[in-house]
Amino acid sequence: MIARLWRGWTSPHNADAYERIVRGEVIPGIEARAIAGFQHIDLLRRHDGAEVEFVTIMWFDDIAAVKAFVGEDHEVAHVPAAARAVLKRFDERVAHYHVLDRRAQGN
Repeated sequence: MIARLWRGWTSPHNADAYERIVRGEVIPGIEARAIAGFQHIDLLRRHDGAEVEFVTIMWFDDIAAVKAFVGEDHEVAHVPAAARAVLKRFDERVAHYHVLDRRAQGN
């Protein structure tokens, strides 16, 4: 399994707008593509002083599934124009990690 990690920062003023764009447009758009090997996406948010940091972690079966999502240059960030408009800065390149151990916990 591959974890694709990306970070972006916005002002506190634009944070809610960014979250709405990602949750209302970006994630549903990715899900609608029904990419083989795409498992799920996590969206994280934290207030960090004068900025709000967002992190996405996308989970894929393998690098081939990542390339099906974003293309042969699989480290390029996928940041639609609407999201770019409210971000102050963001990672232009994405980090990919091979997941060595992921354990579901019973409740």
